[in-house]
Amino acid sequence: MTASTANGSRPGGDLTPELVSGQPPGPQRVWVEVPREDGYPAAWCYSDKRSYIPGETVDLFLSATTSELDLRIYRDGFHETTVHQNQLTSVGFQPVPANAYESGCDWTVTTSWTIPENLPPGPYLVEMRDSRAPEHARPLGHHLFIVRSPTARPEALAQVLATCTWSAYNDWGGASHYFGVHPDTARGRSPILSSRRPWARGQVWLPEGAPRMVSASRPSHPRPPRYEFAEWAYLNGYAKYYAASGWASYERHFFRWAEAQGHEVDLLTQEDLHADAEALSPYQCAVFSGHDEYWTAQMRAHVDDYVKSGGHVARFAGNFMWQIRLDLEQGTQIAHKYDAARRDPVAGTEAQHLLTGAWEDPAVGNPGATTFGVNALRGMYAGFGAFAPRSSRGYTVFRPEHWSLQGTGLGYADTLGDESAVFSYEVDGLDYEFRDGLPYPSGTDGAPNELQIIAMNWSTAAEDGRDIDQSYFMLGDGDARYRASIAGEVYTEQNRRRFARGAGMVVSFPRGAGEVFTAGTCEWVNGLRLQDPYITAVTTNVLQHFHD
Repeated sequence: MTASTANGSRPGGDLTPELVSGQPPGPQRVWVEVPREDGYPAAWCYSDKRSYIPGETVDLFLSATTSELDLRIYRDGFHETTVHQNQLTSVGFQPVPANAYESGCDWTVTTSWTIPENLPPGPYLVEMRDSRAPEHARPLGHHLFIVRSPTARPEALAQVLATCTWSAYNDWGGASHYFGVHPDTARGRSPILSSRRPWARGQVWLPEGAPRMVSASRPSHPRPPRYEFAEWAYLNGYAKYYAASGWASYERHFFRWAEAQGHEVDLLTQEDLHADAEALSPYQCAVFSGHDEYWTAQMRAHVDDYVKSGGHVARFAGNFMWQIRLDLEQGTQIAHKYDAARRDPVAGTEAQHLLTGAWEDPAVGNPGATTFGVNALRGMYAGFGAFAPRSSRGYTVFRPEHWSLQGTGLGYADTLGDESAVFSYEVDGLDYEFRDGLPYPSGTDGAPNELQIIAMNWSTAAEDGRDIDQSYFMLGDGDARYRASIAGEVYTEQNRRRFARGAGMVVSFPRGAGEVFTAGTCEWVNGLRLQDPYITAVTTNVLQHFHD
């Protein structure tokens, strides 16, 4: 853990933090964010909680390679508003435990701020700058916390942030749920992650122009796959998977768009949803957006009960795949994922239904489609790397008469969202069949009988391409193999294609007194970000139908 991948000073005074690795990125190599006192100028921060209400005190734990920091807290809404500033003159570097990714940092409190009673709810960024650096120099680091409304606001939308997915991709301190330095696990991934550590660089703040997970354009001729986000991250000193999850790439775009449209929006974290069965009850409509992959059984139960009692769910999000467990007292998140059957202590016990594997695993017995109508393993990837790189990156419309498409002018076989590549990265689907040119749920994977498939496209769980390009593949066919394993089949060349095939869908269905609308893709927010007229029209229709 000695060689730096950071680039240091940039033209114009930009500074990057330290990213440490054993060797350059590549197969079987580690690329994670681990601070060093003698590294390039940087600052890191975490808070004692992820969400607060006015009147509470936010404790900030800071570490920096400089002793003097200018601290600014601002509301990161449609209009940026500074609410607190402070100059810290004795910050210092706080050591990082070797296993900080699972045990937390255990730093001492550097500074505290009591939230004013009249502070508007919303997202608040902590910005740290070197007091002695030029004014135009890039900040040394950022942190995010949420201020919740102190009273119920039935007129507001409730946007639930996918903080458990953020955690899963956060490699700060040495490991994530995907890769790292954890001993005796595949790719060094850690099954236990702590919330008491900073977010990886790029998860809560990004400069303009940072690439998304999806390449900017479709390849015009056969070539090796490109992962532009990873190339940019490596060259600029950002976390490897900064674009895969987090406020900066996903939820921020829905929140700012909604505020620009005049909506009041109350933010909740997934930890809030997990802990409070009534967290959504004051609201007419709950919104999920972006990359929303990791959930607890309690979260699902609370959403199901909310809908049955008359609530409305607008899910503009994709990749509903993994059950996890949370220990809020210890601040830890547990996900054994692909290794759950072998490594999770609850496997084979009376608590096996809490296994931290896929929702579609028979041992869990809680198919994802029963909550949101679709699930990740029936979908997967499109327009990303070597996963269908020449996909249209949009949905094909099959039911233009559906209320969500009212006023769009779209008809049967039209394409929705291709200009803004909304059907890309990770998408969710279900088992289906065609009758008279229309798709219907087959009913084999928990999808409600009343569910309507409004639009869809096809996806894959295995990267494909020319033999000479396979050494460039990032994920290969691992998810197709996993899908075969939980189906109880041996993965062979003969059934590979079958387990790789998938589809992503826009669906809606009633449940009890409520209703669910799901656009099963991570990149729906890109349509809002780029002001795609069709995506904004459908989103507006959904919110008006559910809320106004």
